[in-house]
Amino acid sequence: MTKTTRTASQAVAKAPAPAPVQVDPLFLAAPQVSTFVGTHPLTNASGFFFERDERLYLVTSRHVLIDEATDHRPDRIEIGLHMDAVNLTVATGFSVPLYVDGLAVWRQGEDSGGEIDVAVIELDRSAFPAQAVVRAFTPAHLQTAFNAVPADTSLMVVGFPLGFHDVVHHLPVLRHAAIASPFGIRFQAQGFFLTDARTHRGTSGAAVVMREPQPTPQTAALPWKLLGVHSSRMDMGNRDLVLDESLGLNCAWYADILLTLTETAPAE
Repeated sequence: MTKTTRTASQAVAKAPAPAPVQVDPLFLAAPQVSTFVGTHPLTNASGFFFERDERLYLVTSRHVLIDEATDHRPDRIEIGLHMDAVNLTVATGFSVPLYVDGLAVWRQGEDSGGEIDVAVIELDRSAFPAQAVVRAFTPAHLQTAFNAVPADTSLMVVGFPLGFHDVVHHLPVLRHAAIASPFGIRFQAQGFFLTDARTHRGTSGAAVVMREPQPTPQTAALPWKLLGVHSSRMDMGNRDLVLDESLGLNCAWYADILLTLTETAPAE
């Protein structure tokens, strides 16, 4: 009788590899934004892609690109791009100059209440790597029916608080938010509404969204409604920093400003 010897590796059956997980396209629509002066890194922020008339834009807060109050003046930004929709570990950075011939490349807006803390930069899609995976909001994603957003609607803020993210898969994180002022009413006559959410530095420029309950053919690939652009925290100037907690409220500029900022300029 012949004795058979089995090694441990032979005795244990290998489990099948797990099937690839299809990530929600919202995570692929919100790249991290890093600011630089030359090669010197400055800050981390958030942003998202917006597409209109076959033109692709990056949306973020205006103060991410320039903030005179703090003398924040980067000359370029870098955004993260995924190279594979399944293997999310494959990603690269894409550099975007903020000035060409001394002129700023972004668009910013204002209304009757003053400056709006939202900026858009048109991206040269042909310069992207051929494998780049981009999911983008469109005008069809804008939430323009104000009465369709009741006060108890659950919102999400998708971004990079303090630069935190999944460094292996290069994905942002979601924070739950609630509507803190009536949606559709300009808070204190400014072009934003308030949200109640935990946010941090680095969330500036993040998309404020809600799930699309009945996606249309135009929104099915990214089934989320775009309500606003997170800007900054709202607080009381006379708050006692020892006795009083922060309000925990935030400003989100109404996203319909993107229709103005992405209008095709007439040829000069």
